[in-house]
Amino acid sequence: MIEATAGLVSQKPSDQPSEEPSGEAPLHRLLRLMAILRDPVRGCPWDVAQTPATIVPYTIEEAYEVADAVARGDRDDLRDELGDLLLQVVFQAQMAEEAGAFAFDDVARAIGDKLVRRHPHVFDRDGQPLPAGSPLRDPAQVEAQWAAIKAQERAHRSAAPGAPDPLGGVARALPALARAEKISRRAAAYGFDWDNAVQVVDKVREETDEVAEALEAGDPQALAEEIGDLLFSVANLARHAGIDPETALRDGTAKFERRFAAMAGQLRAAGGELGRSDLAAMEAAWQAAKRDEATHKT
Repeated sequence: MIEATAGLVSQKPSDQPSEEPSGEAPLHRLLRLMAILRDPVRGCPWDVAQTPATIVPYTIEEAYEVADAVARGDRDDLRDELGDLLLQVVFQAQMAEEAGAFAFDDVARAIGDKLVRRHPHVFDRDGQPLPAGSPLRDPAQVEAQWAAIKAQERAHRSAAPGAPDPLGGVARALPALARAEKISRRAAAYGFDWDNAVQVVDKVREETDEVAEALEAGDPQALAEEIGDLLFSVANLARHAGIDPETALRDGTAKFERRFAAMAGQLRAAGGELGRSDLAAMEAAWQAAKRDEATHKT
């Protein structure tokens, strides 16, 4: 199983590649163990039963757990979560190899080639580093070059040569807010964008007014559409402000959770409780919780 096999990832942190006591490199050991787990005769029935589609939810979950470990600054947990995420890559590669599609080495080779291809300001065509004083490292030139290279890659992948989807290639499985930010960033690379964040604020206000109109009209379909437009505008605002919208929403949700718990504590201290207090009492407790939080910050 995923949780069980995740523990097979080496737990020993190191600055340099190391080998196990047997002389087997940790990554080679991990690949070997995964192959055994998938063996129809001697492997784990759960692992053998999996398909590329069935383990996708675990992959997404592990990526979020990596993000959580980073946010908490827990390096020990980060090491473990990175191992769990690596296991997902190894698992997918093993299934692809069994199907005759590609192997783990092909995955590693492809990302290595992409790094070289997308960094002509750092590497020559053979992947050797350019001299330290290379003029190709001008930041403005690097950003424009990066966008051009990615556009060429999208054109190459397009099913209709010469007519690529300009916004294609952004994974639909991404969280909706994160995907909205990436789509808007892609459009901005073509020059389709506001000049500054203040203009986006005006757009957010416009979309808010349209939400109010849809509410007043009582049209559920129009309301859903207008709320979608509002959220997309907010994602654009976050991008212009240099804020990651997923992180901002995650932090905002955590703040609400913290204050809601504090509000419940305020109610209990006053002899009340959640579910039995009216809105006025809860609002008073909420404001008290906010004041307490502000006092502790100063």
